[in-house]
Amino acid sequence: MSEDESKKSGFFSRMFRRDKRVEEEKPEQPSKPLREKGPEIQIGSVQPEESVLPQVDHADPTEEAVGGPRLRTGLKKTRETFIKSLDQIFRGKKQLDDQMVARLEEVLVRADIGVKTSYEMLDSVTDRIKRKEIDDPAMVIKHLKDLITDMLSEVEAPLRIGYGAEPFVIMMIGVNGSGKTTTIAKIAARHTAAGRKVFMVAADTFRAAAVEQIEIWARRVGCTVIKGKDKADPSSVVFEAIERALEENVEVVLIDTAGRLHTRAPLMEELKKVRRTIAKKLPQAPHETLLVIDASMGQNAILQARTFNEAVPVTGLALTKLDGTSKGGVLVGISNELKLPVRYIGIGEKMDDLRDFNARDFAEALFADAEVPEDQ
Repeated sequence: MSEDESKKSGFFSRMFRRDKRVEEEKPEQPSKPLREKGPEIQIGSVQPEESVLPQVDHADPTEEAVGGPRLRTGLKKTRETFIKSLDQIFRGKKQLDDQMVARLEEVLVRADIGVKTSYEMLDSVTDRIKRKEIDDPAMVIKHLKDLITDMLSEVEAPLRIGYGAEPFVIMMIGVNGSGKTTTIAKIAARHTAAGRKVFMVAADTFRAAAVEQIEIWARRVGCTVIKGKDKADPSSVVFEAIERALEENVEVVLIDTAGRLHTRAPLMEELKKVRRTIAKKLPQAPHETLLVIDASMGQNAILQARTFNEAVPVTGLALTKLDGTSKGGVLVGISNELKLPVRYIGIGEKMDDLRDFNARDFAEALFADAEVPEDQ
């Protein structure tokens, strides 16, 4: 464990690295102010332009069974890595031995679920073996599946937004490149399709590309985007957005925030200021502070989540890009160590690939290729 402590400084440098993937950018038409409130704020309604922008794709609605095809496909890389490793230990074996248990320890520690969670799971397995409750390899796999299901069930908490007199404000946080902007768009698309009036707020004002990406997505989704001039104070943009939302009976407000963590302290202070500004205008808000984590960060994601949660209390988690990484096991580690409610998982590019999190579905998809005995 001391070795892990000694590497914390290295963790910080890695966890704050910027994703080089850049979302497609398209030229924007200038938005017209709805009213004059001073030179800093520009507010415009951005509508879909079918001739210019690609269609919003949706997943096949028939693929919603427990551990269904879409989810299994999204977890393919994680499943192949984890289950293949277990298979190499246990295939063809009828009896457990000390060597198998030692190899299981290695597989768990390397599965990106975190050292703490790995050893908790290993201790549970070895305890069952000592008590003669587990006596063959297939039962080990079943016990691991049950452990993971139980850990994830504790944090399963899809976000539910009711219909109230005031707008439901979601403050989105996370590092640049985590999929934050895309997640905002997918949530906006879900509520726009349900007939709700939605604002997307571009409060990452110091990164021009962030504002442009929000505008592009607003065009695709067909909702209002609120932005400030270049380098405008993020808090001023947020204040104006909440004020407009109250006046126009907007039901959902999604606020994008900065994620440039190469200088950690200034960002965290900025997020705290934005949060205070929201609360001044709407005392119960933000109603949700949603942290977006890139699953490909692996175990660094646990440290990243802890860092954000210490600065700005996180009320929910969205884990993205599960389809592009073999490190999806990090969700188990975050769930077990931080107990943060998991709202969404991202398993693909389509709008419907942002899924409400379901612990049982996740575990079924993760162990889909494993030979797991049925419950007696």
